[in-house]
Amino acid sequence: MARRIVFLMLVAVTGLSLSGCLVAESKYLKKVEEADTLGREAATLQEIQRELATENGALKAQLAKVKEEAAGLAKDKEKLGADNKELEQSLRANTDSLSQSVADLRQKVADLEAENVRLKAEIASTQMAKEEKVREVSKTYEDLLDRMKGEISRGQVTISELKGKLTVNMVDAILFDSGRAEVKRGGEEVLAKVVDILKGVQGKAIRIEGHTDNVQIVGNLTKRFPTNWELSAARAINVTRYLQSQGIDPAVLVAVANGEFRPVAPNDTDEGRAKNRRIEIVLVPRDAP
Repeated sequence: MARRIVFLMLVAVTGLSLSGCLVAESKYLKKVEEADTLGREAATLQEIQRELATENGALKAQLAKVKEEAAGLAKDKEKLGADNKELEQSLRANTDSLSQSVADLRQKVADLEAENVRLKAEIASTQMAKEEKVREVSKTYEDLLDRMKGEISRGQVTISELKGKLTVNMVDAILFDSGRAEVKRGGEEVLAKVVDILKGVQGKAIRIEGHTDNVQIVGNLTKRFPTNWELSAARAINVTRYLQSQGIDPAVLVAVANGEFRPVAPNDTDEGRAKNRRIEIVLVPRDAP
């Protein structure tokens, strides 16, 4: 009995021991599984940590680059600000300069407009004076035609008017004897007809021009007149002196010698040579050459 009891006790103890071992083994396996799971999780976390560390390094590098770019942009902004300020100052200076230029141009335009008004008035006045002079010349022309119609009809005198220039052309025969330069009595009478008319002319020069034919002077006459130049000069001067003696202002008188070099007709006929031997009284503007 006692043995049976001991046996039962041993069985019980053995069962308890086996039961305890089974429990411990189960817990161990569970722990091992948990540790394995944790190891895998740790490895995964370590991989994630490495990836995050790599990404963090890249982000830090990117951040450094961004900061560097930001610093560069700040410098660019500062430079742009300085450039903008300089540009504003330049534009302000240019604007001031342009404003002054515009003001100057406006003043010049106003001055030019005033000058144009003055010039238009002066032109109108000059035109009126010119028209008045033309009318005066025309009246002188008409008066001379009327006064000298006898000489004109005999072909001794021709009178022409062109662009304000009036010319009285007298053949030498009515003024001078052949080979002489002194105005003869009949010539003085002819000249007397134009004196009163010439006295009334205003703003004109009276040019007395001597002309000859191309026949050369010969014989004793060459002692006084070596060439036709001297003869034409002497005749022009004597007519000029006569006009002066009759009260015409010598300041408006001009004596000119042309000799044979300005013919109005061919010198190969008596009639042509007679036309070339002449005195011309020409009315021209005071400033004409």
